[in-house]
Amino acid sequence: MRHFFTIFGHEVRMLLVNTSTYIAAVLFLFVMGFFFTFLLESYSEAARETSPAFDFFRLFWLAVIIVVPLMTMKSIAEERRLGTLETLLTTPVSTGEVVLGKYAAAYFVYLLFWGSTSGLFYVLHRFATDPRLLDPGTLVGGYIFIAVSGLLFVAIGVFASALARNQAVALVLSLAMLLVLIFGASFAVNIQFFQLEALRPVRQALDYANVFQHLDDFSRGIIDIRHLFFYLTGTALTLILTVLGVEARLLHN
Repeated sequence: MRHFFTIFGHEVRMLLVNTSTYIAAVLFLFVMGFFFTFLLESYSEAARETSPAFDFFRLFWLAVIIVVPLMTMKSIAEERRLGTLETLLTTPVSTGEVVLGKYAAAYFVYLLFWGSTSGLFYVLHRFATDPRLLDPGTLVGGYIFIAVSGLLFVAIGVFASALARNQAVALVLSLAMLLVLIFGASFAVNIQFFQLEALRPVRQALDYANVFQHLDDFSRGIIDIRHLFFYLTGTALTLILTVLGVEARLLHN
């Protein structure tokens, strides 16, 4: 892994000068800032049992489908299209180092995006007169969820880029997989068919994979080891498949 940090640094620099990164940043800040303002207006009109942070983090999926596909679509697909991936792998660099370096850079920028939203809560902290508007437990738990779940979301984006030959296909593929992951389990578990007693194990598996349930638990200060296991193993498996996919395509070519 001696070349990992070299690739990581290069990829971070490339992301920071990439037009799609700035498009994602503008969309991200606009959407999250708009909804944060809307939430504060709603809370000022009527009291609620939960803090604004709880409802704010429930919109995480908007940020994910905006940021992750735009950041990761070029990571491998564009290198393959330009023919630079094969050249890179002829140097003393392993496929694993390339994939992990690109993944770590995208994840780092993803965290930077979410870190910028802390400014919204800082402003709320400075000017809010009601301390109930800021729940430290919800705030910390929400950011932990963002960091942990982001491991898998970004890995899926890089995996989609490894499967595609151009960035447009990678973007669509990444978007589709992320939507299935985020909404699939919560949608399927409510289908009447899965309420059959014979399908109870399937229903339990869907509950286990319900991303919104994970968020609710984290926001309430419940750090369930099963949720951590879900995202860590999912990330590891996705990255392994990405490495194997890149190597298989190189052999095929």
